[in-house]
Amino acid sequence: MTLKLLLPTGVFLDTTEVTRIVAETHNGSFELLPHRLDCAAALAPGIFTYDCAGSGTVYLAVDQGVLVKAGAEVLVSVRRAIAGPDLGHLHEAVKNRFLKYNSEEAIVRTALNKMEGGFVSRLLEMQHER
Repeated sequence: MTLKLLLPTGVFLDTTEVTRIVAETHNGSFELLPHRLDCAAALAPGIFTYDCAGSGTVYLAVDQGVLVKAGAEVLVSVRRAIAGPDLGHLHEAVKNRFLKYNSEEAIVRTALNKMEGGFVSRLLEMQHER
């Protein structure tokens, strides 16, 4: 299979001769092999693993995103990805960078939604006063 991993800023990874991929979703991890049917999946922050013929297993920490398999091509789009020296380092990166950032982002989105809701309410009040 070919594997391309995209970030908002560009291509993080583009490789061929991939023999196996393991990715994490919110419902657990799953494995892709070359002859698996085409599929799409929403990825959760976690460890993304792939094997290449002749070069062994590679581990990456990835943030949430989307994986699409079409034929022999696998396209992954995530917000952030990190290559690390070992699994322990990558697990820490997921916990400290991705999960914390996603939690903080949810708090900011909630605050913005409240502000926007209050702004819209005030505009409607002003229209009714006229």
